[in-house]
Amino acid sequence: MAPDEDADATEARAGRRLAGARSAYLRGAAEQPIAWYPWGPEPFEIARRRNVPILLDIGAVWCHWCHVMDEGTYSDGEVARLLRQNFVAVKVDRDENPEVDRRYQRQVSALTGQGGWPLTAFLTPGGEVFLGGTYFPPEDGLGRPGFRRVLKEVARIWREEPEKATANVRAVDEALQRHEHAGAHATPRPVGAFVASVHDQVHQSYDPVNGGFGFAPKFPHPTAVSFLLFESFARNDALSAARARETLLRMADGGMYDQLGGGFHRYSVDEAWHIPHFEKMGADNAALLYAYAEGARRFGDPRIVETAQGIVGWTDATLVDPSGGFGASQDADNAPGDDGNYFTWSRSELKAALAPDELKLASRYYGVGSDGRMPHDPDRNVLYRLLPVAEAAAGLDLSPEDADRTLGRAVAKLRAARAARNAPFVDRALYADLNGSFVRGFASAGQFLGDASVVHRAKAAADRFLRDAFDADRGVAHLLAADGASGFGHLEDQAKFALGLLELAGATAEPRYVDAADALLELIGREFPGPEGLLRDLAPRIYDGPTVGSLATPAYPLEDNPHLAANAAVALAYLRRAGVSDEERWRGKARELLAHIVPRIEGAGLFASGTALAVGLLETPAARIVIDGEGAAATALRRSAERSWHPNLWVFDGQPPEPFSLPGELGSTPSGGAARALVCFGTRCLAPVTDPGALPSLLRSGGDARA
Repeated sequence: MAPDEDADATEARAGRRLAGARSAYLRGAAEQPIAWYPWGPEPFEIARRRNVPILLDIGAVWCHWCHVMDEGTYSDGEVARLLRQNFVAVKVDRDENPEVDRRYQRQVSALTGQGGWPLTAFLTPGGEVFLGGTYFPPEDGLGRPGFRRVLKEVARIWREEPEKATANVRAVDEALQRHEHAGAHATPRPVGAFVASVHDQVHQSYDPVNGGFGFAPKFPHPTAVSFLLFESFARNDALSAARARETLLRMADGGMYDQLGGGFHRYSVDEAWHIPHFEKMGADNAALLYAYAEGARRFGDPRIVETAQGIVGWTDATLVDPSGGFGASQDADNAPGDDGNYFTWSRSELKAALAPDELKLASRYYGVGSDGRMPHDPDRNVLYRLLPVAEAAAGLDLSPEDADRTLGRAVAKLRAARAARNAPFVDRALYADLNGSFVRGFASAGQFLGDASVVHRAKAAADRFLRDAFDADRGVAHLLAADGASGFGHLEDQAKFALGLLELAGATAEPRYVDAADALLELIGREFPGPEGLLRDLAPRIYDGPTVGSLATPAYPLEDNPHLAANAAVALAYLRRAGVSDEERWRGKARELLAHIVPRIEGAGLFASGTALAVGLLETPAARIVIDGEGAAATALRRSAERSWHPNLWVFDGQPPEPFSLPGELGSTPSGGAARALVCFGTRCLAPVTDPGALPSLLRSGGDARA
């Protein structure tokens, strides 16, 4: 097919078209020879007019293989020529447009069995996928067909065998229809059976050697950890507790956790957590911070506490916006061809940074030369905790105190040496779902740590979004940028932000955060229900993006991926809200929603952890504690309560204001000035507690005889 008559002008405008984008990912493509269009109606109109397919590239600024494809494939002149002649090219930032990514990931996965980023999809002018994949090199290599060859063949099929494209579109649609209606008409099972089946499947996926779930590549599943913690409470299940603890510890000891800078990388390429994919995602770290705060409360393990502090420290240093809020991510790389060099170490670099005694100890402690060697460059090492300090110091003539001091000096020197390197790019875009998750994590961790400054960062983020990106009629916007807020009508933003606000309300006892959460939850109930009772990802009346391509097709985010699914997040927010004032109407909303979700995700196992957690919490009364009295004894009780664990806990320093509502028995008996903790589970209140050491076991028992 001859190129469009406006092709030359279009190509000339391509750089300007992306150069002004809000997205750093799109701006980074402005210098490529590809005539990229951002997502919108224009490229679809042009494709219809020219009768050519659309190439859809979905990626993110943090994505290593997206950079590789941009630097190689999309910088190739022949690729640019083939695209200009035979396609309309559209580039999408999956962080900025998760609704686009969600639909096309599903379609490509239905056709090819794989997804991920970069997502490379070939669409009809109407927006349906007929071919797709992920990364393609410009020429054949790495076991993948070259993109030049792929583009020629796709263009040939479109011209000469259009029935193949039509058949593939039909196959995708049929596969999605089968998935969409799976379980829709199943006979409901008792909810207890559903929770038990998820419990069994989570344990079946557990890695007894390395902790965590599944095999390589290995992702953290913080919601599954929360579910295991709940199961340890609900069933008095020691195995669930042990596996939750082991998972948290093994991840913290691995190379997926940045041993020098804090925070977690995206995932591990091996089963033992040694070698990560190096991008650091705000979404991962926010969810993991909440899980580590829970684990710190449940187990009191210093290593788990230290890891929570490390996540907070990395986030403060890297993502916190001075005006309030949390940025999105940090790249894996800082130059073309790079693969985590900022985060890894050669022996010569270690030797240059450390004294001989420090080098010996640090090399043993961090497993230098062992399983953390980079596959493409075995001289470079990911640092991970191979041995306890005492074992690493064996034979080095160091006392335990000297070993700790020597390691401390080594760590300080390595941090200083790394700080002199060019750090990977940080995407400071402010997204509501991510900020809601960080508000939740920072509020929980700050309360546990007794650190008001950590809670303050949660407040600053919440207050900025409520001031600049919240509308009573439309909820919270997805993106808050310098030129204003945009992207209204996303379920995940409302759900994650409501959860964050409720956690912050518990940490501060400020009614305004409950009021804002109520507004979001009421909005969800009005605008997001679909015809079968599930919540769709976009609210038709509110959504302000272009409804082109597959955007007209509703999507229902039900499975954790691996983070908490939006439908499950709403159910948990309803239940958390019920704990504020013990209102049955909120539990009723959760019960109704879960009744629709459960039949649709039977068999999802690990990826149904969030839903199973919500189902379990339906029958778990909230624990509410009021600390009565003043002075050192009251402080000790409050700190014990804040550092104790229960799956739905509220701690108040004195009687809280409305809308926080407590059983009448709480505080009805004067204390006479003596410090005490007044504890209720649901509407059942216990005798006052004066011993701080009694609170952890009392909460874990749910107030009954269980230990």
